[in-house]
Amino acid sequence: MRLLAHNMFSCNIKGVMNGFPLRLEVEKFVEKEVDFSVEFLRNIFPKIEWKALVNAARSMGYSQLPDAADSSMLNSDDFLKKFHHALLELDLEEGVLICLETDRHFLVNKGIPRSLH
Repeated sequence: MRLLAHNMFSCNIKGVMNGFPLRLEVEKFVEKEVDFSVEFLRNIFPKIEWKALVNAARSMGYSQLPDAADSSMLNSDDFLKKFHHALLELDLEEGVLICLETDRHFLVNKGIPRSLH
């Protein structure tokens, strides 16, 4: 599961007021090379919850993203490469997504989150 997908998931259990972001507990992740597209990164940037991406990347041991980011940074090749790597190339293979509100655990097995119980 790429961090792009993680950034879009939330806990949808009945009664949950704020099921985003889900905390990651990483057992295994892999890095998969993905074609680099500046256009894609610039288009997806406004849709990304930055703090959630930074925390998820750090849970995988990747600490190259700045704590905060704004659209002016999209002109930096260095920033774009780091953003691309975190968003698209870090892939959670095995682990758990945890709802911070309910402490509900959703297993990730072979890169697929199991959100139904």
